[in-house]
Amino acid sequence: MKHSKFLKLLCLIAALALALSALTACGSQSSSKSDNSSKSESAPKTEGKAFEFDGKVPDDGPTVKFTMSDGGTFTIVCAPEYAPETVENFLSLVKSGFYDGLTFHRVIDAFVAQGGDPAGNGTGNSEKTIKGEFYSNGFEQNTLPHLRGSVAMARSQSPDSASCQFYICYDDLPNLDGNYAVFGQVTEGMEVVDGFLDVPRDSQGMPQTPIVIEKAEVISE
Repeated sequence: MKHSKFLKLLCLIAALALALSALTACGSQSSSKSDNSSKSESAPKTEGKAFEFDGKVPDDGPTVKFTMSDGGTFTIVCAPEYAPETVENFLSLVKSGFYDGLTFHRVIDAFVAQGGDPAGNGTGNSEKTIKGEFYSNGFEQNTLPHLRGSVAMARSQSPDSASCQFYICYDDLPNLDGNYAVFGQVTEGMEVVDGFLDVPRDSQGMPQTPIVIEKAEVISE
């Protein structure tokens, strides 16, 4: 009898250990949007925080205009007071012509349109990476939430790996707040970004016909 109870106890301990290891594995998966993960694999909420994401992108911030190859345009107003290094890096890339000819390689309904990758598949970077200016990386200055039209930097699992890829939110995405650096807002032409959803895409959100940025330019600072 004692032997039987001991075996049952061992089995119970083994089952608990297996369950905990499974939870750890799920929690350690990359929360990056620069890979091919789906919406369900987006970043977890920051736990145990008392922090309000109530910032607002000002109307008079540095403004970037994107002209797509089909003639559609949209503008992004940046917020350097919330994410200074992120905005500086983004404007520098725009001024250098880095984004001209690149694509939006990942477009997912009710989630994001992601672009700015020189490799065109989510694996490319520029020559520089920047500090992740978001709450879970110890940067409390950035209180900008993920709202429809918000613009933020994509990254790998490493918090300081953002480079050139950015994404635009199709919906409010509070589960991403504090885990990625929001740095701007689409203020005009969101219907053009919505139009990306009309392009046929594969199961990973890759457009079958490239959605090409003809030109990105800073129109006010």
